[in-house]
Amino acid sequence: MTTYTHGHHETVLVSHRWRTAANSAAYLLPHLRPGRTVLDVGCGPGTITADLADAVTPARLTALELTEDALSLARAEIAARGTANVDFLVADVQALDLPDDAYDVVHAHQVLQHLGDPVGALREMRRVCRAGGTVAARDSDYAAFTWYPLIPALDEWLALYRRIARHNGGEPDAGRRMHAWARAAGFTDVTATGSVWCYASPEERAWWGGMWAERVVRSALAGQAVALGWATEADLRRFADGWREWVAAEDGWFLVPHGEIVCHV
Repeated sequence: MTTYTHGHHETVLVSHRWRTAANSAAYLLPHLRPGRTVLDVGCGPGTITADLADAVTPARLTALELTEDALSLARAEIAARGTANVDFLVADVQALDLPDDAYDVVHAHQVLQHLGDPVGALREMRRVCRAGGTVAARDSDYAAFTWYPLIPALDEWLALYRRIARHNGGEPDAGRRMHAWARAAGFTDVTATGSVWCYASPEERAWWGGMWAERVVRSALAGQAVALGWATEADLRRFADGWREWVAAEDGWFLVPHGEIVCHV
């Protein structure tokens, strides 16, 4: 596992907790039904996880994270919801200590972009998926982010993020590579699609842009940027101001595209 560029500061978690199966895994939902067991790789704070668990009840879902600290976030969410069919596992998707053919569905959301070997991870996901099962993944594509109005500070923010993500061993432009990675992993029956998050209403702009204005100065990304000498604290504050400028634009619009793959085993 490479360094997780975003870290787990509250400014990051607030965006992750917004995610649901409906807004982040809609492409997968037609492949779920009661009784299908699921491995949810990189479950994060567990909001998508809980929705997937509900969709396959009474079958079990296993929520996987790289560390116990990260997994504790999902434990808290699942406990708060009272979801009873979730198990928890600390493991590395690139080397799973799990038997072959263990699950009907293996899912990863915004995980492959952070890995040094995404193809190897997909091979492991395939190994633990039963014949007739489904391996599914969705990742954003940072180079394809687009917004209006054009604000130079946001161009600088994006270039900085992509530079740090690659320094950490990941591939921030993962979305466009998902189909190729699946084929390289040995899948021959792949459905590749795309979907977006779009923020344009005043409420959406305030949430998305306000979150990033804080995140760019307070999260792990900020610490890495300064430590590497690739941005000063003044630069980061300028990027935050750029986000606030975008929030204030009445015609502001921001698009986050994703690549999705459903691999039939």
